[in-house]
Amino acid sequence: MSTIKKFFYVNRKAPYGTVYALESLEVVLIGAAFEQDVTLAFIDDGVYQLMKNQSTAGIGMKNFSPTYKALGDYDVTKLYVEKESLEARGLTIDDLMDLKWEDEDDDWAENDSIRVVTSAELADIMSEQDVVLSF
Repeated sequence: MSTIKKFFYVNRKAPYGTVYALESLEVVLIGAAFEQDVTLAFIDDGVYQLMKNQSTAGIGMKNFSPTYKALGDYDVTKLYVEKESLEARGLTIDDLMDLKWEDEDDDWAENDSIRVVTSAELADIMSEQDVVLSF
């Protein structure tokens, strides 16, 4: 009998200019498709991955940010954003996409996927994981 491991994906990089953000998102979706228990954290410039109204017109890259809206369909419902990283960049949760998931056990109630937590809270969450991957 196998046990489901908890996978924690740490996103530290801005969404464009490197492949890290896109590769992280792809790995998360693949893992979730194979029923991994997935949690994501966005720290440092990784908080920019969840920004509203992203436009890549000036850099000639595909805007993959709408894909984050599909995470709830893959039961990826735990997205943690480090409060200190937001504040250091002059951002608040209102600057981030409104990501929701539907709880089938609660008459399909919509719940927020993004939770803003302190670095200390994030460290506690990370300590409970089986596997930590940093992008």
